Amino acid sequence: MSRRNLLRRSASGALAAMAAMVLSGCEWHGLNSLSLPGTEGGGPGSFVVQAQLPDVGYIQQNSRVRVGDANVGTITKIERQGWHALVTMTLNPDVDLPANATAKVGQTSLLGSLHIELAPPVGVPPEGKLGNGSLIPLRNAGAYPGTDQTLAALSLLLNGGGIGQVQDITAAFATAFHQREADLRGLIEQIDQFTARLNTQTGDIISATESFNGLVSQVADQKPVLDKAIHSIPDALEVLADRRDQLADAVTALGRFSALATDTVNQSKDNLVKELEAVAPVLQSLADAGPDLTRSLDFLGTFPWPKGPLANWIRGDYANITAIVDLTLSRIDNNLFTGTRWEGDLTELEMQWGRTIGQLPSPYTAANPLVVPYRLDQGP
Repeated sequence: MSRRNLLRRSASGALAAMAAMVLSGCEWHGLNSLSLPGTEGGGPGSFVVQAQLPDVGYIQQNSRVRVGDANVGTITKIERQGWHALVTMTLNPDVDLPANATAKVGQTSLLGSLHIELAPPVGVPPEGKLGNGSLIPLRNAGAYPGTDQTLAALSLLLNGGGIGQVQDITAAFATAFHQREADLRGLIEQIDQFTARLNTQTGDIISATESFNGLVSQVADQKPVLDKAIHSIPDALEVLADRRDQLADAVTALGRFSALATDTVNQSKDNLVKELEAVAPVLQSLADAGPDLTRSLDFLGTFPWPKGPLANWIRGDYANITAIVDLTLSRIDNNLFTGTRWEGDLTELEMQWGRTIGQLPSPYTAANPLVVPYRLDQGP
């Protein structure tokens, strides 16, 4: 095949590729927009991982993905997602990282190229395994200082950071501590002792801080009450301001009353002392009668049976009692019918049943009125 035909075919292929790109609506972003052969993460078994980054700087597609100092993958796509960047990477199949791995934008040297650095999490235990389709969230992403940031910080340090005043500061310190080495040594020793004592009080300081935190929590819980009180205080102050004259008059009247009370006490103190001296014997007698009073109160709780014989009366779950019930008609008449229309009727009937005239009815001196035969010739 001639060289002319080869150039013709190459031009035709390039034109066809460009026509295909135009027809498909693609845009040309340079060679980095094309997948390059021979890069890491493109072999068999490779997997795709995405990472959300706050800032990617001037990193480009086809940049390297590194774990430590080893290249393990390639960036295949960079796009915007909200207010951060979404980077798509392909990694080699032997990459072994936890699912909560971190992703940072790093730089190989001060003037080197940018790359994505993957690493296990620091300060937290690893979780899961990074695999195909995994997403490293924005909270696990970051960036190392870039060249521009380093140069800007260095410029600030050299121009306005005070390096020129270091010699003046050193000279001032030397003048201040001249012939005062012993005082400086004593100060350092005191600071060391203070630090040691403060270290021994760490537990107390933590406890005090926790107690203060609890107090703050209680105050926060009472926030509605405090808000209401704060809103009520101006109204209360306004009321006090409006009643200022009345309060002044009340204080003046209280002062006059205090003066009058003081004068009254001064004039009556002798009589008051005599009355207290006269009351003293009464109080002494009352104090001496204290035991008897307590015993009498003890008796009131068991009236009409004194507490003493109760132990002889109540035996376990039963009680002993001996009673004489007087059911004579004259007793019933005197107790129930005195002052009524039936007064004397039962007494008269009892006299007919065996009561001797002029003698008090008694079951011991006369016959039993309940069983004695009734005689018609008996009467009053």
